[in-house]
Amino acid sequence: MLRRSGARGVSAERLAREFEVSVRTIKRDLDALENSGAPLWSRPGPGGGYGLAIGASLPPVSLSPAQAVALMAAVSAAPDAPYADLAAAGIQKILDVLDPKTRARADKLAHRVWVNALPSSSRAIKSALEEAMAEQRVIRIRYTSRDETTTTRDVEPVLFASTNGQWYLIGWCRMRDAMRWFTVSHIEQATVTKAACSGHTIHEVGEPPANARPVHGRSE
Repeated sequence: MLRRSGARGVSAERLAREFEVSVRTIKRDLDALENSGAPLWSRPGPGGGYGLAIGASLPPVSLSPAQAVALMAAVSAAPDAPYADLAAAGIQKILDVLDPKTRARADKLAHRVWVNALPSSSRAIKSALEEAMAEQRVIRIRYTSRDETTTTRDVEPVLFASTNGQWYLIGWCRMRDAMRWFTVSHIEQATVTKAACSGHTIHEVGEPPANARPVHGRSE
């Protein structure tokens, strides 16, 4: 969007609406882009906004068509995974800078990979959960349990976990004064508060299953 906005620029408010996140999240991401060396400019006041310096480009990316399709398939098959929308946007950036021949071959190969796109959770709820986890702030959720009891709770997020096809938010429930697992699809509303988490760690969750592992960029 920054590239397409050209000399006009685009406001943080418009970016927030487009990606369905908070203005605070957008400004944090813009700061991260600038700190990583991206040549951004900003113009304050009415009609102002942010843009990418003319002629700026991403560094060269070298992927095979199969690698590009592997990234697309992984994200498409897990739309409810935390930060999946950001991953999809990142993959699109990579595809945008591939050479035309590789991009064409990747597009052709992608038509040979089908996924069953299940309904995804509310983007606003997912965005709030992701922000609370990244910023380590208490999140207030309206939650309906399996016995159909609905409560409003303040939770300190500790982990996202996937098991048996379900995504869970694991965190310290201030109402129960204990660690609890919350099925993400049962969260009906989520709001990030200004309160910082008190420091509960992943070790308090207990031992993970033998086949569980954190996501990372390394192969082992």
